[in-house]
Amino acid sequence: MNKRLERIKYQRWALLWTVVILILCNIKMPDSDGTGFFFKGFDKVVHLGFFYVLTILLFYGKIVNQHKSYSFRSLTIFKIIVLTFCLGGAIELIQWKIFTYRSAEWWDLACDMIGVFMGVFSYVILHKWNYNEKKP
Repeated sequence: MNKRLERIKYQRWALLWTVVILILCNIKMPDSDGTGFFFKGFDKVVHLGFFYVLTILLFYGKIVNQHKSYSFRSLTIFKIIVLTFCLGGAIELIQWKIFTYRSAEWWDLACDMIGVFMGVFSYVILHKWNYNEKKP
């Protein structure tokens, strides 16, 4: 199988989640007055959660691709940070230029990146835990 297709196969959950993010971040949401389920700032929490899950799924695909190897690679972390930043920025640009009923905000992108860094932190802790567990 082609190496590129092989990578995509392992990242299928991350790709599916990216499609879900793109759809949910661009549909029209009900206006919130700060009461009820959609409290003020609800969208920031959603952005954080979306990108946390995306980061975990990207790492999961990488781990499965490496046959359960939790090898710690700074380049992988850097690629995931850049990829998710570009995705978050693209979502904000789409909201600003195409889906004008949605507001593009810097805080949304900031919350996206906080979610990414939470995911990276989780991966680093998992790596350290697995590494220490395998020591004699």
